[in-house]
Amino acid sequence: MQIRTAVLGARGRMGSASVREFSSLDDIEVAAEIDMGEPLDALTDKSVSVALDFTQPQAAVENVCWCIDHGVSIVVGTSGFTQDRLDEVRSWLGPAPSISVLVVPNFSIGAIILMQLAARAAPWFESVEVVEMHHPDKVDAPSGTATRTAEMIAGARQDADCPAMPDATTSDPLGARGARISGIPVHAVRARGFTASQEVQFGNTGELFALRHDSVDRASFMPGIVAAVRAVGAGDAPRGLTVGLENLLDL
Repeated sequence: MQIRTAVLGARGRMGSASVREFSSLDDIEVAAEIDMGEPLDALTDKSVSVALDFTQPQAAVENVCWCIDHGVSIVVGTSGFTQDRLDEVRSWLGPAPSISVLVVPNFSIGAIILMQLAARAAPWFESVEVVEMHHPDKVDAPSGTATRTAEMIAGARQDADCPAMPDATTSDPLGARGARISGIPVHAVRARGFTASQEVQFGNTGELFALRHDSVDRASFMPGIVAAVRAVGAGDAPRGLTVGLENLLDL
């Protein structure tokens, strides 16, 4: 059985790459290609079972709302889903959701493993900081991956009852110490040549440790995208909101 899929943001970088990938598969059919500003009626007109969103943050939120209202499950690869937005999605789904909403900060298997390793390592180090590096065409900073990584690190440190990280900085009028996400410093680099990279730096007295992942081609995201669409399309994903592809993978 083919999974009838709609790609939202189909003419963007990730959307068009996904369309090409799906065209080579026997079990996923691209039933609709919709770009920014175009109506979503084709999702119901063409009996789409899964939408894949690679648009812009505000458009993605509106698309999720539309899909919930029309009973279409959706996989979201667009960055910008803050905790407030996730809470809003949960409220739209209600207490007994009938569809799946899967929000994926990063589809790269390597990046997912890095996030999990970072969370495992974080309680063992006094200092932890995140540096993410992307191409200068990316519209949001920090990346969804960096935000998710910082939240996972902070959660692991809280569960381990770690003390606050040392930082004697009292003056930073230009924000050189980066953004603070759940108390974790996050730094964003935007430079031509990067696709998507992230490094997590750990420190103790007398030692430094770093985890790094680089996606040098968007092909690295395709296995995760296919796995997400297959899981949601086959009904293997939980109903309601799920954040992170790692929840559907046996890692």
